[in-house]
Amino acid sequence: MPAEALCAEARVVLANPKAMLERICDHFVEHGTVTKTESGARIDSPLGNAVLKIEGDALNLRAECPSEPALFLVKSSLAEHIFMFAEGETPSLVWAGNGAASDEVPYFRAMQVIGKRQISPNMRRVTLKGDAAHFAKGGLHARVLIPPRGRVPVWPKAGPDGRVIWPKGEDELTGRIYTIRKIREADGEVDVDVVLHGSSPGSVWAMTAEPGDPVGLMGPGGGEAVAADSYVLAGDETALPAIARLAEELPLNSRIRIFLEIAGPEDEQQIAARPGLDLVWLHRNGAEAGTSGLLEAALLDLDWPESDPPYVLVGCEHKAARAIRRHVRKTRNHPKTRHLIAAYWRRGYQDATDEDRH
Repeated sequence: MPAEALCAEARVVLANPKAMLERICDHFVEHGTVTKTESGARIDSPLGNAVLKIEGDALNLRAECPSEPALFLVKSSLAEHIFMFAEGETPSLVWAGNGAASDEVPYFRAMQVIGKRQISPNMRRVTLKGDAAHFAKGGLHARVLIPPRGRVPVWPKAGPDGRVIWPKGEDELTGRIYTIRKIREADGEVDVDVVLHGSSPGSVWAMTAEPGDPVGLMGPGGGEAVAADSYVLAGDETALPAIARLAEELPLNSRIRIFLEIAGPEDEQQIAARPGLDLVWLHRNGAEAGTSGLLEAALLDLDWPESDPPYVLVGCEHKAARAIRRHVRKTRNHPKTRHLIAAYWRRGYQDATDEDRH
């Protein structure tokens, strides 16, 4: 961590700090590198690091990160899980250091709807105005926060324990995760593409949003592809915006194979024309989304050299994602660092809200 890293510290008294330390380490081993010591542990992640140390009846926390948004995310994640794991207790936790004097959520931006248009029968594009540059790096996705219509929005704030304080009751926000399809920094504009799912909250918003409507964005996060010579990008409609954006942004000397499952030819979209791009559209032709098996079949039949494995990025329905992940990891023995396979939605549930995207 560079010398200019931002730091924050907290002390939380617990009935059993050792048990809490073990639960935190067990959880975060899936999200970073956990190194245990005699009296604590260190957690290293792409966001930064956290050092946990037992002193008597307390667990001392120290977070170090290169930016305010990263520091907030580490503090918030630690606090959320401490409160989650503190069964029967109500811990007292107050952070000191960088960011402690502010109640702002550093990765939140208030935006405004300025336009919308239909880009295919099942996809609606909503254009937002605001601090577009904030979303240019750090991930493809953002959480869209939709305030109740007719009310002045109440946006989330940061509590002293690091957790986000969300408005409740009549001011409760509807949150959905979407890909930021395109960013025009100079104009302060971002495009969000929404798959229309009947009367789901996200679909209703995309269809009824009007210029001037307030909306919040939290992020960015998730979905970035690591550097590689070749890529396999696959998904259904919900992943189409992310895959289309990656096809535009990945280095021009990369080889890219894309598999996109959609309802039919009418939902095909223009994907960036570039050398080394092999695009296959998979049409369900009347089959219900999440039932066709087309995406799984295409990827299970796909071959690639073991000596130069591609980076594999997949976003689709929950059951399909599990089958593809099992094949890539267990059958193909593909390195964990060379793939990201996420459930963008789950059949029988409204909208895509899977945490793997953030």
